[in-house]
Amino acid sequence: MLEVILKSVADSEVVDVLPFLSGSWSGEGPPEERIGPYLRRTVSRAPTALPAEIERAVARARTYAPQVASLAPAARADILQRASAAALANRDQLAMLLALELGKPVNDSRIEIERVASTFEVCAAEARRIDGETLPIAGWNTGVGNSAFTYRAPAGIALAITPFNAPANLLAHKLGASFAAGNTTLVKAPPQAPGISAALVALLLDSGLPHQAVQLLHGGGDVGAALCAAPEVDVISFTGSAATGAAVARAAGAKRLALELGGNAATIVCEDADIPVVAKACARTGYSNSGQSCISVQRVYVHRSRYADFLDAFTAAVDTLVIGDPLDPGTDIGSMVDEDAAERVVRWSAEAAGLGAEVLRGGTRDGATATPTIVAGPPPHASVVVHEVFGALVAVMPYDDFDTVINECNASRYGLQAGLFTHDINRIFTAWRRLEVGGLIVNGTSNYRLDHVPFGGVKDSGFGRESPRWLIDDYTVVKTLMLRGLSIWGERQDLTKESQ
Repeated sequence: MLEVILKSVADSEVVDVLPFLSGSWSGEGPPEERIGPYLRRTVSRAPTALPAEIERAVARARTYAPQVASLAPAARADILQRASAAALANRDQLAMLLALELGKPVNDSRIEIERVASTFEVCAAEARRIDGETLPIAGWNTGVGNSAFTYRAPAGIALAITPFNAPANLLAHKLGASFAAGNTTLVKAPPQAPGISAALVALLLDSGLPHQAVQLLHGGGDVGAALCAAPEVDVISFTGSAATGAAVARAAGAKRLALELGGNAATIVCEDADIPVVAKACARTGYSNSGQSCISVQRVYVHRSRYADFLDAFTAAVDTLVIGDPLDPGTDIGSMVDEDAAERVVRWSAEAAGLGAEVLRGGTRDGATATPTIVAGPPPHASVVVHEVFGALVAVMPYDDFDTVINECNASRYGLQAGLFTHDINRIFTAWRRLEVGGLIVNGTSNYRLDHVPFGGVKDSGFGRESPRWLIDDYTVVKTLMLRGLSIWGERQDLTKESQ
């Protein structure tokens, strides 16, 4: 299937992708077309899963779960290692598919596929590290004469629901870690990226992934809701908006959940920062993928003594960004996922201007392509400050006092990641302690991530950590073995009688 998908991309044909169910690429549901946001033509097409297909996939997963669990960790690791090499070997073709389906610049798309390769490699390493404990139960009188051990067993059936903004790498995280843990996985692909999702599943299968380890379904929220509600599913990993995450939790009921939800990321620029360097970093990471990242730079708070200098340098840096065809290697800014998303940037920047802010750049769009927008000095109640824009817009605001700016950052209902530019170690530790976020990037913006480092948030940004080692904790359960009357620790409690 991978070869067929990539040939369609190379030949500029519509990529027809089927579900992968019960070991075969087949599906009978009504086809949904994905219109490329830059090309404005059909790029890919996939059948929506029918209720009967969902039921069969879930039922078959229950049969598959013990089969996948019986595969040794070394075998799982070897498959994931081969998948890593295959991702690199097919990087350019996969990146082109990403760019076509989502309007993501091809250079950024190549980086995402390189991250896929890295993520599979990390998953392979973590498969080899899964272990357990010998428990020190003889340290208490009640445990003397016994032995106890634990190991991390596969949870069983995992459900991975992936987003459109980084569909390849986040699928690698969820499916790669789930397989590393020994689970079978139901994958619900984003409707905006059926082609790249199917390509990654096909790549894994070509690398030796047993068909029992994965089933791929296409469709929208109703398909996801049906899968979440299925009692056979043991654990759900979801990445998406806070509103959808809440719906996932309601549908799931009493299931284990790992939710990576929205963000409204803040970056603090202190008076000791190198303004030209910071401005370039904020421009690069505020508009990469057209701002469609949960940790994209959205709010920048600059000490008032450096505010004017920062705005000048930041505006100059944004002016150098190239907007255009995502397939052109020289393009920095492609299109957003659709016209509604681009219109949100236009609408919210106009609202901020009406509240007294100054729109220094942008505030316009051409179809789904939003011009990089800079909003200076919006009030705290403006949408660009309160809500997640998830688009090509950065709001810049002055601050006078470090304690106050910490409180302003924390006023958001989100708490995923923040950036801080300073060389003051006291401020660094104060921010790390007081900022209500899952991660703090020092001398970098909020938009920085390493795939082998724990990543996740607090408040409405969700819970759980989306990185292979920490995901495996969610994808496994601790099983205890108790040996009564058999001790590796020694059984005697008193040697005084023997000494006498």
